[in-house]
Amino acid sequence: MDENSLSKEIIGAAIEVHKAPGPGLLESIYEECLGKELSLRQIAFQRQVPVLVQYKGLSLECGYRIDLVVESLVVVELKAVETILPIHKAQLLTYLRLTDKKLGLILNFNVELMREGIHRVVNGLLSPEPKSR
Repeated sequence: MDENSLSKEIIGAAIEVHKAPGPGLLESIYEECLGKELSLRQIAFQRQVPVLVQYKGLSLECGYRIDLVVESLVVVELKAVETILPIHKAQLLTYLRLTDKKLGLILNFNVELMREGIHRVVNGLLSPEPKSR
């Protein structure tokens, strides 16, 4: 499965999770629920993946952790905030660069409708070709 197809599956799982408890909970609850939903859909993922920072030839573990890496392809950052800020997108783009991944999703569960909380961040990923009519 490629990044774009996988992102659709992840978004579908996030929508399913959002339907149950709705907005207003901690990010850690949504992380646990999304993990369960991905498992039910037989989609492999890792939680709380450490991010190594390369500095002058040294690998430093600075305490940064990615919420989810799905199928070793897509980085997922979960939020439960009033609004997604540019710094959230910059953080995800940095994670993508440091891990050499092409696609990341910010999923903000503190929204009325989940589609309002989905943000894609790309690191050199080509969009699928538009279908001709």
